[in-house]
Amino acid sequence: MFTSTGSSGLYKAPLSKSLLLVPSALSLLLALLLPHCQKFFLYDLQAVKDDFQIWRLICGRIICLDLKDTFCSSLLIYNFRIFERRFGSRKFASFLLGSWVLSAFFDFILVEALQYSFGITAASNLPSGFLAPVFALFVPFHCSIPRVQVAQILGQFSITNKTLIYILGLQLFTSGSYIWIVAISGLISGMCYNSRVLKIHQVLCIPSWMAKLFSWTLEPIFSSSEPTSEARIGMGATVDIQRQQRMELLDRQLTLSQFAHARRQRQRQGGMINWNRLFTPLRQQRSVNYQDDRQSEQQASPPLEASEEQVARLMEMGFSRGDALEALKASNNDLNVATNFLLQH
Repeated sequence: MFTSTGSSGLYKAPLSKSLLLVPSALSLLLALLLPHCQKFFLYDLQAVKDDFQIWRLICGRIICLDLKDTFCSSLLIYNFRIFERRFGSRKFASFLLGSWVLSAFFDFILVEALQYSFGITAASNLPSGFLAPVFALFVPFHCSIPRVQVAQILGQFSITNKTLIYILGLQLFTSGSYIWIVAISGLISGMCYNSRVLKIHQVLCIPSWMAKLFSWTLEPIFSSSEPTSEARIGMGATVDIQRQQRMELLDRQLTLSQFAHARRQRQRQGGMINWNRLFTPLRQQRSVNYQDDRQSEQQASPPLEASEEQVARLMEMGFSRGDALEALKASNNDLNVATNFLLQH
């Protein structure tokens, strides 16, 4: 929707689709038809601490009772579906589970620190819903999604493919009095899980048997068909920018078709694909006119050396080291393009 980090729709993102449909439907049901049942879904840490209502840690952290929060979090989940495509539904679910559990612990710490330091009681006023994992997803979004400038305001302020996502997150951050507590705990839990502190990712993860069970039962229900055609033009404000974006789109389609042909040849003959022979280095990005683009195509620089961190990320997705190295070399060390090569074929 706002970013150019993947194809449109919810193809290969059944968990994201379920998080969009189920909590949103329940939130609307509680707001419109069953308002008297909302008390069971309040996120009240004071009741958890005083009356041992542990069940509120689950019921109060799944369904948003504020429709504004429901709308904003749904938009963010839709844009963060790229992580489910990159890492698979199991790793994506493990990240959400880990950040969801850790954020409950950090909520307690922040609420107690606020009351001890300033005498402010916020334990009974925290917003309900699946909000902390949504804020936690900003951590991998900031770290792994590259910034691509799409427009410029007043000659100094750049608008990138990530700007509107951050604005939407800021809108959610300021939607309530104490939602910042949930946001901060979500960001902290996302950093802890993403940096693998104390091997949390090995403790708070989805078991393989459970992932297989859900893939057999729920994935057919929430799966989406592959989009037939996509013509992403982006946010080009001038004819030159739009022409450049169309040329980049054609380059990518040509490169993907060459990759598919090379992969079929490899399956028939075996061995390593000679990526450098098949792919010319990608056109360097220019914010000038069409003539400069033609010159940059002829004077493209040689591919950069692939970093071990990027190779490790591709290997975590299930690709071999050889394919990861060659894909990164062919894409000038662009992790997004290399991932698209390997995922789509």
